[in-house]
Amino acid sequence: MGSSGHITKCVILARGLGTRMRRKEAHAALDTSQSAAADTGLKAMIPVGRPFLDYVLSSMADAGFKQACLVIGPEHEAVLEYYASTIRPERIRVAFATQQEPLGTANAVLAAEGFAGKDGFMVINSDNYYPAQALSSIQTLGRPGAVLFHADVLARESNIPEERIRAFAYCVVDGEGFLADIVEKPDAAATAEFEAEKLVSMNCWRFGAEIFAACRDVPLSSRGEYELPQAVKLAIQRGAKFKVATCREGVLDLSRRSDITAVAVRLRGVKVRL
Repeated sequence: MGSSGHITKCVILARGLGTRMRRKEAHAALDTSQSAAADTGLKAMIPVGRPFLDYVLSSMADAGFKQACLVIGPEHEAVLEYYASTIRPERIRVAFATQQEPLGTANAVLAAEGFAGKDGFMVINSDNYYPAQALSSIQTLGRPGAVLFHADVLARESNIPEERIRAFAYCVVDGEGFLADIVEKPDAAATAEFEAEKLVSMNCWRFGAEIFAACRDVPLSSRGEYELPQAVKLAIQRGAKFKVATCREGVLDLSRRSDITAVAVRLRGVKVRL
């Protein structure tokens, strides 16, 4: 299968160092298991009723995805053991790809090239729980693209503070509904337009195999990483087209200790079926 039509593969980026999660926060009152998991920096496995990643994978299965590839580090044997032996999901097959060093999200996508092959696939963060509408929109795009989120809705319906959202990169969409640019580190004028339909990326992408060349060629960023948004920009410069769908719902974000309690409350009562 190419990049058109319904897709069944999803790549979940779970390799990050979790630096912000490891950082102690004065008002983050966690139980013992949550605190211990946060100390490892492995955000996807933090218990919020059950490991956060269980909820993510269950939502993927609900959206029709049959195969998920977790991009992890060589030190994350516990994740492999959990899904390969302890849980053994039945609705979605879990594979693994190893990113040897935390060299950024574009490099992480490259680690999953063998899993994706020539098929279309979705890419998401392991520390975000996306609404069903976003996952459905990825399927109905029918081609490479992205689901972008309205910043004002994220501030209202997510657990993400507005000041954090203001610092997110925002996206420019052309008149035909394709992604034209991604603006990192927006300046004061851009953040002032927060209420004016500002669209931001939460790393909810649909790709074909063509993205791998851009991920290989993208230069190091100022942070010393090979970053996926920059690889997308490079692909656009080379003529690639990424169709945009927008979502007016919130996204749960589990990137800091202070997020854990709010995420656990939001997911309370959500059924997990793996």
